[in-house]
Order: sequence, then C-alpha cells, then structure tokens
Amino acid sequence: MPESTKLTAMAVDPKKKNASYAFTCAILASMASIILGYDIGVMSGASLYIKKDLKITDVQVEILMGILNIYSLVGSFAAGRTADWIGRRFTVVFAAAFFFAGALLMGFSGDYATLMVGRFVAGVGVGYAIMIAPVYTAEISPASSRGFLTSFPEVSINLGILLGYVSNYAFARLPLSLGWRVMLGVGAAPSVLLALMVLGMPESPRWLVMKGRLADAKAVLEKIADTPEEASERLADIKAAAGIPDDLDGDVVTVSKKRGGEEGQVWRELVVSPTPAMRRIVLAAVGLHFFQQASGVDSVVLYSPRVFQSAGITGDDQLLGTTCAVGVAKTVFILVAAFLLDRAGRRPLLLTSTGGMVVSLVGLATGLTVVGRSPDAQVPSWAVGLCVASILAYVAFFSVGLGPMSGLYTSEIFPLRARALGFAVAVACNRVTSGVISMTFLSLSSAITIGGSFFLYAAISSLAWVFFFTRLPETRGQTLEEIGKVFGMDDTAMEAEDSAAYRERLLATSP
Repeated sequence: MPESTKLTAMAVDPKKKNASYAFTCAILASMASIILGYDIGVMSGASLYIKKDLKITDVQVEILMGILNIYSLVGSFAAGRTADWIGRRFTVVFAAAFFFAGALLMGFSGDYATLMVGRFVAGVGVGYAIMIAPVYTAEISPASSRGFLTSFPEVSINLGILLGYVSNYAFARLPLSLGWRVMLGVGAAPSVLLALMVLGMPESPRWLVMKGRLADAKAVLEKIADTPEEASERLADIKAAAGIPDDLDGDVVTVSKKRGGEEGQVWRELVVSPTPAMRRIVLAAVGLHFFQQASGVDSVVLYSPRVFQSAGITGDDQLLGTTCAVGVAKTVFILVAAFLLDRAGRRPLLLTSTGGMVVSLVGLATGLTVVGRSPDAQVPSWAVGLCVASILAYVAFFSVGLGPMSGLYTSEIFPLRARALGFAVAVACNRVTSGVISMTFLSLSSAITIGGSFFLYAAISSLAWVFFFTRLPETRGQTLEEIGKVFGMDDTAMEAEDSAAYRERLLATSP
C-alpha cells in the first residue's frame, strides 16, 4: 500500500473519530453536573456572609443549606417523564433553565424568603441534572468506553464544587451585602452557555427509537459506535426493548404506547411484591445510597469553613483558601477513580474507600475534640494539622470509591426494565438522607459537640463497611445476566429482553 494511502486510512480511523465524538457529547452533557456542583459548593462560603447580612439563625442556615436536597426530589421524579416526553437533549435545557432562574432569584434576593424561593427553583434543576446527565451519557457512549464516560457526571460535580469554592474566595472581598449575591448569581452564566451548547449535541438514540425515528437513531449510533456492526447490534437491542419487531424497518415507524401499565408492574416488582433476588438488589442500591450520605460527606462539603473555624483556623481568607484545598482534593481523586473503576474492581475500591473514611473521620473527630477543649491561646498546632489532614484524606477516600460508586453500581445491578425506577428510588433515598444530614449538622454539633458529630459519622461509616462487605458482590467484567445471577435472579428473561446475548441466542435457534 502506498504511504499516502496509509496516512489517509490513519487520518480517518472511524473508531477514533467516533470515540472523540462520544467523548465530546459526554463532556457537553456533564456541563449540567458542573452547574449542580457549583450550586452545592458555593453555598458553603456564601452562608457565612448570608448569616451576617440577613442576621439569620443557625437553624435557618441549616435549612437553607440542606433544603436543596429535598427540593431536588421534585426534579428527580419529574426528569424521567420529561426526558421521555421532549427528549434527553432538551431535558438538559430544562435543567439549565431552572439553574438560571434559581441563580438570578438568589442573586437578587433581598430577604430570607426570596432566597428560599430561589433555592427551591435551583433544587428542581439539581434533581433534573442528577437524573439526565448520567442517563444521556450512558445512552450516548460506545460500549468500549462506557465505564469511563459515565464517570464524567461525578467528575463534573466535583469540578463544580471546586469552582464554587473558588467563587467564594474570589468574591469574599466585595461589600457584605454584595459579595454573597454575586457568588450565587454568577451561576446563571454557565446555565446560558449550557443551553446554547445543547444545540450541538445529538439526541439519545434510545429516545429516537422510542419515538419510532429509526433512521435518526441509526445515524447517531453510526457516529458513536466503535464499528458499524456494533451500531447495528445496538439498534436491534433498542428496538427490542421498545417493542419494535426486528424485521420492521423504515425511517419512521409506529411504536405502541403502553408505558403506564409497565411502570405499574415495575413498581410492584420493586416495592409491593419483590422476589428475594429483587429484594437483595433494592437493599443493595438503597443501602449504598443511604450510607454514601449518612457518612457525613455533606457536612464536610457544605460546612467546611465552619469545621476549619472550629479547628482553630481564623480569618475569611484562610478559611476559604483551605476550603479550596478540599475542592482540589475531591476533584483530583475523582479523576483517579475514573481510571480505576474498570481496573481495580468495585469491591476493592469501595471497601478501601470506606475504611479510609472511617480512619479519617476518627482523626478529624479527635483533632476537633482536642481543639474544642483547649483554651484559645493554647490550641496545639498538631491538632489543627490533624484536622486539616483528616478532612483532605476523608474527601480523597470518598471520591476514589464511595462517591462515584453509588451511580455506577446502581445502574449495573437493576434489571433493564426496572433500572430507571430503581435508580429513582435509590436517588430519592440519597437526597432525603443528604437533606437530613445537612439540615441537622449545626444542631447536632451543638448537642454533642462538633467532634462528637464526626465520631458519630465514623461509627456510621464503620457500619457501612460491614454492609458493603456482606451485601455488595463484585460486578466488574460481568454481563448484565451474570450480575442478576450473582444476586440469585434465576429468571433472567426480563434482563435479556434488551441484551445482546439474548438477541444472539434467538438468532442461533431460529430456522
């Protein structure tokens, strides 16, 4: 072959081109998660100035900080139907619109009540982003890089939290009544950018097939799949899941609408009368999401300036600067997790992560207790150092395992037809637990001391380690049917409806 022909073939390698296209789509979709993370992170520093400016109580601060998680339930449960109605792509625009309106309301709020209204609107956007970003990314990713690309939303959340911390630091020197409003209001800018970038994103091929738009779905799959054969296989799998006969072709076909009845049946299988295997799956998913939040991560993320203040660090610049270090640690180690999830395995990462969190929480609680019992002028420097090192270690261990694992593991263990609703149930538990933890931290610290609070979180994390060890089997490298068997699910027909293995079995037995 002539050298020029070889260079041409290399320049248009379709696999590399398609991987780059899917990578770009995943990055654009993850922008919603960046805005979500910014809303979470920016409030940690802004709350210090809101309390001074509006003269609100600690209880009101707790509610302001944690209520976002409760509000997000509205968006989480609405996102599924919205995504099926107007498509995954424009649901991202929906999330951006809520973020934009919420940021403006909070930025221009003149009192606590208006601030809470803005927090509600932003919370609905958070709920939408939590659901749509990972769903769109999973549906647009080629099989060879799905594990890596589906970690992008979690990476983006941590990047957003870091940007929120940086915003706190950047605008802290503005006048008191203006600084926190700018911190919150500036979040409207990336929302506009996200809405514009969506115009360059393709629609999810799964949604296109659900609407009978087979030609459009095939065109998208040919852009994101590694090979034409994979594109054809994925189209056949999606058609089977949508109830479209394999031999029915055409640019646009009619799809039967029976979603309501199917949803009712899935709810019965999940909650009302689950099989022993489904009960184990639901327990694993809900337990994973519960312990992720009950370990106290929101108390560290949202209240890190107050925790550092309790550790003896004074001055707004020092507090916000140290808080930025927390954001950097979270972001760096979530990137490490993205490369380890498909290599080290789920269980080793999860158990190592949780065990490290237990040790870090004990160190933090010990340091805070020593600082709390020392006179102001005689705070041991080693105790302050222990507190800072323990917080950084805690967020690092959380980000490398327990943080990204909840979404990944939950998406793997539920059978396909129950995956969306099962994920919604687990996320609901996650958000409620997060809300309770973040809305009780200050009151809990007053009741049992801040050191005592983190000793409590350490005890809960210890229980989490035992739960993960006994209830969460390894899923790395296994097919969806094999994962069902790990949990004791003998009847795998439900899962096989949308799996390549089942399709190949049908082809092999057909005349």
